Amino acid sequence: MTPSPLLELTAVSRTYASGGEPLTVLREVSLAIGSGEFVAIMGASGSGKSTLMNIIGCLDKPSSGSYRIHGVEAATLDGDALAALRRDTFGFIFQRYNLMSDLSAVENAEVPAVYRGMAKAEREAHASALLRELGLGDRLLHHPNQLSGGQQQRVSIARALMNGGPVILADEPTGALDSKGGKEVMAILGKLHEEGHTIILVTHDSDIAAYAKRIVRIADGRITSDELQQKGESDSERQPGAVATNAGAGRAVLGEALKMALRSLLHNRMRTALTMLGIIIGVASVVALMAIGNGAKQDVLERIQAMGTDLLTIQRGPPAVRASGEIVTSFLPEDLPSLAGVPGVALANPETELSSLVRFGNEDLTVTAVGTGEDFPQVHDWSPKSGVFFSAEHVKGYAQVVAIGETVAKNLFPQGMNPLGQYVLIGNSPFLVIGVMSAKGTTTRGDDLDNSVWLPYTTAGARIFGQRFFKQMLVRVKPGADMDAVEAGLHTLLMTRHRKEDFHIRNMADTIATANETQNTLTYLLAAIAVISLVVGGIGVMNIMLVSVTERTREIGIRMAIGARSFDVMFQFLTEAVMVCFIGGLAGVLAGVGGGLATSAIAGWRVIFTVAPIVIAFGCAFLTGIVFGYLPARKAAQLDPIEALARD
Repeated sequence: MTPSPLLELTAVSRTYASGGEPLTVLREVSLAIGSGEFVAIMGASGSGKSTLMNIIGCLDKPSSGSYRIHGVEAATLDGDALAALRRDTFGFIFQRYNLMSDLSAVENAEVPAVYRGMAKAEREAHASALLRELGLGDRLLHHPNQLSGGQQQRVSIARALMNGGPVILADEPTGALDSKGGKEVMAILGKLHEEGHTIILVTHDSDIAAYAKRIVRIADGRITSDELQQKGESDSERQPGAVATNAGAGRAVLGEALKMALRSLLHNRMRTALTMLGIIIGVASVVALMAIGNGAKQDVLERIQAMGTDLLTIQRGPPAVRASGEIVTSFLPEDLPSLAGVPGVALANPETELSSLVRFGNEDLTVTAVGTGEDFPQVHDWSPKSGVFFSAEHVKGYAQVVAIGETVAKNLFPQGMNPLGQYVLIGNSPFLVIGVMSAKGTTTRGDDLDNSVWLPYTTAGARIFGQRFFKQMLVRVKPGADMDAVEAGLHTLLMTRHRKEDFHIRNMADTIATANETQNTLTYLLAAIAVISLVVGGIGVMNIMLVSVTERTREIGIRMAIGARSFDVMFQFLTEAVMVCFIGGLAGVLAGVGGGLATSAIAGWRVIFTVAPIVIAFGCAFLTGIVFGYLPARKAAQLDPIEALARD
C-alpha cells in the first residue's frame, strides 16, 4: 500500500485584495510531496512560487482548495496549532537569512527550541553542535554583522534544523551568495536530504534547481510541469516524519522573554531612560509625598494630643459666628468655681493671650503674654524645666511673678545666666522670673510656643491687658468621665448663668478627628496628583512600545515563522513593558525615599515612610506596565507573518 503524501495541495488558489481589486497569485494548484523528497519549485519572479512556499510552510492560507499535512487539513487548525507546525515540522531557510542582529550565532540557532520549551543548557549545546557540524565552530559567539553571507546562511540552516523538523523549506537560499557560497549551501542541503529530510527549494536558477531530484515549474500561478530528475532507491522507502500540532506553551519562553526584554532595553539606553522617567517621577512622587503627608499628619496629631485628648475648650462668641469672640466679654473670674463644680470636671483654667514687649537690660523681645491660672501645667501637661510655676496664692495676691518659655530665656539672658530670680519688664511693670518652662516647639501654623511668658490672670488683667474677662477657658475632664456628658453639663451651666449662648465648646477629641480627616484628605490629594504622573508615564511606555513594535516588525515575522505563537510574541512585548515599569518602579522607590530624606534634612519637615504607600506605588507601576503594554503587545501578536517578514 502506497503511503499517503507528507504534503498534499488540492486545487489551491490564493487571491489578495490589491488596491480594491482582487489579485489571484495561485490558480488551482495541486501538488503532492512525499517524505524524503528533494523538490525544487522553479519559476520567474511573480510566478507565485514564494506564495506557494508560504502556504506549504503554514505562513499563509489558501483562499480556496485543500492543503493537508500528512492527512491533517491545515484549514482546521487554529493559530497555535499552525505555530506548532512551523516550530516542529518545518525549518525555514530564507534568502535574506533573517537572523536577529542582536543575537549571536548560537542564540540565533537556538531560538526555535525556545518556543519548544527546551532547557537553556540543552538547546545551547544542541545549537553549538549543529553550528560545528556546519563549519562554524569558531564563530559561535559572533553576531550576524561579524559573519559573511555564507556563514549567515549556515546559521540560518542550523536554526532550521534546531527542532529536528522533517521538512526544510528553502526560499532562494543562494540568492544573496556568490557562486562558491551557493555551492556550499547546496551541498549542505544535499547532505540533509541524504539524512532523510524532505527538502523543498524555491528558486529561479536552473543550476540550483538541478540539485533537486524533482522540479516543479510554475508560471502565472499555475503548475506547468512536474518532472522527476532522478529517483533514489531510498526515497519511496522513507517514512514521513512526525507532524506536530501540539500547541503547548514552551516552559523556556519566560526566560527568553526576560532576556530579550533586557537586551532590547540596553540596546536603546537613552530611549529606555526617557521612557522610565515618567514612571520614576510618578512612583517617587507617591512615595515622597505620602511620607511627607504622613509626617505632617503625625506632627499635627501629636501637637493636638500634647494639649490633651481629654480637654474641652470653651471660647467666647456663639457657634458658627465668625469673629464673635472679639466682641463678647462673657467669661469672668466668677465663672470658674461654677465650672469646677460640674460633674466630671477635674480642672478649669482660664487663658488670655496678648502680644507684649519684654525687656531685660539692653535686650527686648516681642512675646506672647498669657494670663492664666495656677492649674495651667496640669491642664496642658506642660511642666517647668527649672524653677516653679506660680501658685493660687500668687493669683489671689496679684503677684508680679512670671514663668518664661525657653526661647525667651535664650534670647533675653546672656549665655550662662540663670533667669531665675531676675526681674523683667513686661509693658512698664517689673515681674520676677520664678520658672522656665520645658520646650514645646512650634504649632502647625509655625508659631513658637516657647516664645511665651505666663502671668497670673489677675495680675495680667490689671497691669497688662486692662480687662477682667478671659479669652477662653480650658476644662480637663476626669479619667473615665463621659466627654459628651461633661460637655452637655458645661453647656447647661453657662446657658443658665449667661442666659444666652454667647460661647461655644470645642471637644479636643473631635478636633483630633477633624484634623486627622483633613490631613488624610490632603495626603490622598497628594497621592492622586502623583498617580497622574504614573498615568502619564504609562502613556509614554505605550507610545515607546508601539514604536518598538514598528521597528521590530521583521523580527516578529521571523519569530512567527520559526514557531512563535501569538501568545509568545505578545508575552515578549508585554514583558518588555512590564520590565520598563518594574525597573522604573524600583528606581522611583529609591528616588522617593531619597527625596523624602533630603526634604527632611534640608527643610526640616518630618517624613514618615510606611510600607503600604511604597507597595502601592510599586504595584501601580507594575500594573501600569501591564495595562499600557497590552495594546502594543497585542498589536505585535496580531501581525501577519508574511507581511511582517516583508518589512525592511
